[in-house]
This record gives sequence, C-alpha cells and structure tokens, in this order.
Amino acid sequence: QVQLVESGGGSVQTGDSLTLSCTAAGRTISPYAMGWFRRAPGREREKRDIVASILWNDGVTYYTDSVKGRFTISRDNAKTAVYLQMNSLKPEDTALYYCGVSMTPGGGWPYWGLGTQVIVSS
Repeated sequence: QVQLVESGGGSVQTGDSLTLSCTAAGRTISPYAMGWFRRAPGREREKRDIVASILWNDGVTYYTDSVKGRFTISRDNAKTAVYLQMNSLKPEDTALYYCGVSMTPGGGWPYWGLGTQVIVSS
C-alpha cells in the first residue's frame, strides 16, 4: 500500500507564499506522475481539481491556468517526494490540497494523501 503524507499548509495573507510537500511512504514505488489537486470550500467531497502535475521520468509539468506563473511543482526522485511552491497566493487558492500518484499512463490517480489545508485571507 502506498501512503502519501502531505505537509506545509497553513493560514496566510494575500500575496504570501507557501510550499507544500508530499512524500510517498510504505513500499517503494516508481510513479508515472505525481500531482497536486485541491478541493475548494463547498465542493463535493470527491471533487478534486488538478492544480499541477509532473511526470516522474522526464519532469514534464502541467499547470492549471489559474496558477500558471505563481505555482511551481518539483520532484525529488530519490525521496519519492513532490513539492508545490505557491507564490502570490490569492483568497481563491483557499482549499484542501491533496497529493496524488499515478502509476501508469491513463491509469488515473489511485493513491491519495489525506490533504493539507491552505487558507488565504484578504
């Protein structure tokens, strides 16, 4: 079983920065990709919107439009860890942020962490 542990959330002001971390524990894995998702307040429990993802082998990244230029995803292959540097935070970034792992192309995201809360106040 793969366990994902997120950390780094918190309560900040508009314009501040935070860095989220996610480490895969348990058995050794070779992901196809790791990513960050978020569920905004009031959204259904199973509705997670992708924020950013990174392919494990070549580091190709994807960002949703609303975070481009503000967020940066990175990985540490040796630690099986993924990070999300979030700059210029806005109130609309307030959400529960989840780390996910995809093991194969087109295989979805079968593994999730429990989430870390980010609150951005104006």
